[in-house]
This record gives sequence, C-alpha cells and structure tokens, in this order.
Amino acid sequence: MTKLLIVDDSPLMRRLLTDIFSAAGDFEVAVARSADEALRKLADAAPDVITLDVHMPGMDGLACLDRIMIERPTPVVMVSSLTDEGAEETLEALALGAVDFVPKPRGAISLEIEEIAAGLVAKVRAAAAARIPRSTRLTERVRRRARSPIARVSATSPAKPVSRRPGKAGIDTAGLSGIEAVLVGVSTGGPPALDRLLRPIPADYPWPIVIAQHMPAAFTGPLSRRLDRTCALVVVEIGQAVPLEAGTVYIGRGDADILFSRRGGVPHVMAAPSDTTRLWHPSADRMVESARSAFAPEALIGVLMTGMGNDGAAAMSALRRDGGHVLAQDEASSVVWGMPGALVAADGADLVLPLDELASQLLAWAQS
Repeated sequence: MTKLLIVDDSPLMRRLLTDIFSAAGDFEVAVARSADEALRKLADAAPDVITLDVHMPGMDGLACLDRIMIERPTPVVMVSSLTDEGAEETLEALALGAVDFVPKPRGAISLEIEEIAAGLVAKVRAAAAARIPRSTRLTERVRRRARSPIARVSATSPAKPVSRRPGKAGIDTAGLSGIEAVLVGVSTGGPPALDRLLRPIPADYPWPIVIAQHMPAAFTGPLSRRLDRTCALVVVEIGQAVPLEAGTVYIGRGDADILFSRRGGVPHVMAAPSDTTRLWHPSADRMVESARSAFAPEALIGVLMTGMGNDGAAAMSALRRDGGHVLAQDEASSVVWGMPGALVAADGADLVLPLDELASQLLAWAQS
C-alpha cells in the first residue's frame, strides 16, 4: 500500500480526495488540515507521497513544501488554481522540489472533481515512485543535519552510489550540420529539468529548440516567461504561425499541439487544436511527426526527457531509424523514467545521458 498524506484546509476537499484515493484501493490515506499539522505528521505517518494545497491559512503550501524538502524530502503533488497567480506559484513549487501538480476545479468542486479523479490518481501513483534528485535542497539539508549531534555523522558520510542503467553514454564530439530544429518532449519533472537543459546554452546557439511540455494552457505562458528570465536564449510560447529562428526556444501552448509548415521555403511553427486521440498535450509524438513532414529526418534532433507515460517514444524511434539524431535522459536523473525509458526500450536513442550532459551534447553537435 502507498502511504498518502492529503494536506488541505478545506473539509470538502479532504473528504473528496480521501474518497477518491480510498476507492483506488492501493492507498493508505492520512489527512492534515494545515501545514503545521502536516509537518508534525511527517515523521509519524511517514508518507510515501503527499498532495499539498497551495493556498492555506497560516503557513501556505509553498512554505510547507520548503520545509518538507529540507526536513524529510518526500514526493509532493501540488493542488493549485488555474490562474496566472496559481501558475506562478506552481512553477515555484516545482522549482522547490515538488514532483507534479494538478489543477483544482474552478466550478462546483464536488461535481468537477470526478473529471480529474483518474488523472489525479495516476499522477500521485507516478509521484510515489518518483526520484527526488539528490541535489534538491542539499545545502539546506546538510546545514540542518549538522546542527543535530545525532545526524552530524550521516551528513558527512559518503553518499550511496546511484545505479545507472547500462546503455550508450558519453558525449559524441562529432559536429552535425544542416540541423533545422531540436525537438524536446518532457512531462513530469519537466520545468526544473528544462531550466537545467537551457541554462548552459548560449544566446548564439545556431538552431531553434521546440518543446512539448505536458501542461494546461494556463501554465505554459508563465513557464515560457520564467525560462526566458533564467536563460540566455529567447523563450516564447507558441501561438499563431511564426518562423523558426536560431537562438529561440518555442514552448508549446498547453492543451494544444505543435505543428510545422514551410511558407515560401521558410520553416514555421504554430499551435493547433489538440488531437483528441492522443492522451497528452502538447503531444511530443505529434510534434515529431509534424516536423518530419516539414524537414528531412537528418535535419532533426529529438530529445526525450523525464515524464510519465510513453509520449514521444514511438515518433522519436522512427526518427532515429530514418536518419535523425535522438537523445534520451537517463534513468538516474529522471524524476519519472516513463517517456525516455520507453524510448530506450525501443532502441530509439543514439545516446542515453544524464540531465546535465544533454546540453553538453547539444552544444557538441553544434560545433560543426
């Protein structure tokens, strides 16, 4: 059984969430009415995963998350509102160490909660199995432990080595020419992973980067603005058709898909209504399939990163078979190794690399 701690100040939300997870059959549910109560229950309840409301009286969800990640790092799924403010708070929560988030219903909660129940349970199950990176809040954790005489020894003990899946690895230093686009698919754990992918890449990077990050529409605009502030590249959300430009990152609009075309010989990218036959949006599979209709496969680089499910694995595997170039994030550095794991299982990646080496590989390939 997965031990779940539900943290919400609303009695109605606590009851509805308790009913949903109890009915799922594989959760042992505990509840907390406030952040302070949640922190007190961390040691006693020893949860495997936590759902945490962002807005609570007293200590709010962000402050509570901050304490959790320092005192007892645990996978956390945030419950946030579908507003601009809620999006910014959610992105901050992901930067602080939350694994994922679910949007809170905007209408009658008791009626709309059933619409998100299946997705909520799937996300919490995935989060329970997620890896919290060793580097998350490491400095603060060590400082806190160093203040405890009991914990001082463990704080300075060498870390247990992280096992890594065998496979192709190491930087390929041979440059590539004729590349027209880098296509990135990512989901659970994506925003902080994208920050680490994009930060090392300079403003004069010669190729456009197009990203399908699974997210609702209310969140992709704030995500693009946040990344634009933190990296040297220009980062924009995809809307109407615009020409692809070097040194620019294009974030797919949430709840839509990404399509490519050529207009007067110039490659363009645009947002399109989502394909309802696909589970996730923006769809990484549809993005890659569309790119292959506009570009030669050898002119494309695919990168599949952390995320639940298998979106992107089939299309990127086909891209590699036809002469494209494909990278997969490795298991040890992925929060959830669903998408890149499916790609590796299909032998669809040229290289399987830790998160911090993906940018190095993209830079090495650009040195032609």
